[in-house]
Amino acid sequence: MPTTEASRGFALLLIAAGMMGWLASFLLTLDRFRVASSPDEKLSCDVATFISCKSVMLSEQAALFGFPNPLIGIATFMAPIVVGFAILAGARFANWFWQLFFVGHALALVFVLWLFNAAVFEIGSLCPYCMVAWAAVIPLFWQLLTHGAREGYLPVPAKSINFFFKAYDWAWLVSLVFALVLATIIAIEFWNLWLAFFNLI
Repeated sequence: MPTTEASRGFALLLIAAGMMGWLASFLLTLDRFRVASSPDEKLSCDVATFISCKSVMLSEQAALFGFPNPLIGIATFMAPIVVGFAILAGARFANWFWQLFFVGHALALVFVLWLFNAAVFEIGSLCPYCMVAWAAVIPLFWQLLTHGAREGYLPVPAKSINFFFKAYDWAWLVSLVFALVLATIIAIEFWNLWLAFFNLI
């Protein structure tokens, strides 16, 4: 089956976001190994006292299931990459696959929000690579939601189909607003530290 312009764009987003999240997870894993072998080593993403991958990765929240969280990213971010390339190759998937795929990304977004809360309000430090991985999950979720509803993969009320047809084209904006809300929370919570970081106080 030929790949349409719409499905090509959707596939490319899956690939790009998946690669972005996978790379961030991979770099975090490498840094975790470095810290394990040399606890005093300064990492490339340790920019300031409150912008530090090391501070976050040494917290108990960084190993929720008993092993480093980035290993979850290395495994799961491969999924959108593989699916994206499969779509470009003309593959078609059953409704149940898309439903499970969406549920997986919905759980990923919940996990991201939990990690965000832990980093900002409990640990009090920001992990740059972590935030790149978070940024990858956000558009994946919103694109899969609107795409699935529009294509009939996700069960939504019939009256809302037209809404999702229009919403699909604006999913990027919803993703941007969502990310900006999180960025605003970060800016407010670390306001004085940002001012000091940029020598404004």
